[in-house]
Amino acid sequence: MIAMNKVFQLFLLPLAWIAISSCEKKENQIFYENSTPPVLTASTTNVTLEPGLENNVALVLNWTNPNYEFTTGVSSHDVMYTLEMDTMGANFNSSKKVTTVIAKDLSKSYTVSELNGILGNDMLLQLSPRRPYTLELRVTASIGAAAKVTSNTISFTATPFSPPPKVELPSTGDLFLVGDATPGGWDNPVPVPGQQFTKVSNTLYEITVNLNGGKSMLFLPVNGDWGDKYGWTGSNNENNPSGDNLKRGGGDIKVPDDSGMYKITVNFQLGVFSIVKQ
Repeated sequence: MIAMNKVFQLFLLPLAWIAISSCEKKENQIFYENSTPPVLTASTTNVTLEPGLENNVALVLNWTNPNYEFTTGVSSHDVMYTLEMDTMGANFNSSKKVTTVIAKDLSKSYTVSELNGILGNDMLLQLSPRRPYTLELRVTASIGAAAKVTSNTISFTATPFSPPPKVELPSTGDLFLVGDATPGGWDNPVPVPGQQFTKVSNTLYEITVNLNGGKSMLFLPVNGDWGDKYGWTGSNNENNPSGDNLKRGGGDIKVPDDSGMYKITVNFQLGVFSIVKQ
């Protein structure tokens, strides 16, 4: 009987330790209690964007600390801030919204060049030059994916100017298609007019051509000359086949796997190309 009591006591000891440990864990849990939405302010509400002033500071944004409070007191964790910029009336729901994630800092500064590039040369906003626009801004603070608090919304007006193209334009004003994805293969010069782009504007070229699926191509400013070319920004044939970033002197461009008629668009202003099946 004494032996049985000892066994029973030994069995109870781990259970008691688990119970105490469980209580301690519950007592040590940290819970979010409160925070204050950040207050967002801007250095100006009328931003001046002019060529020749690219290095000047155009806009400075500041916001207050949300002062996150937890059961252990004011948080010392790093706060992440998400800055949103959109055209007025879109309520930050448009597909053109620009989002910038900022760690710790309570301010964001834009030069004329940076802000003008976002407004006029960005893949999202792409606002027309020499037209006034009103943009809205807000900032959301968070710790991890939780405890999000959003600031007030402020606005500013600006008139973007035409920024320089992201990729240098062909000096010839012409563009030709070469590669084993094309009917003419890698032979250079290429057959014209079948593999010569149409110049839609000073920065935009287009061509519709039959492509051999899964093969490669490049763009040439001079037919018959390998001394200059345009490809994509990475290693040969590792691009997104439906379109990617453009680079002067870049790597071979892989086309989609399905053979057929495609429209190829080369946009020097934005520094991108697209390959769309017709």
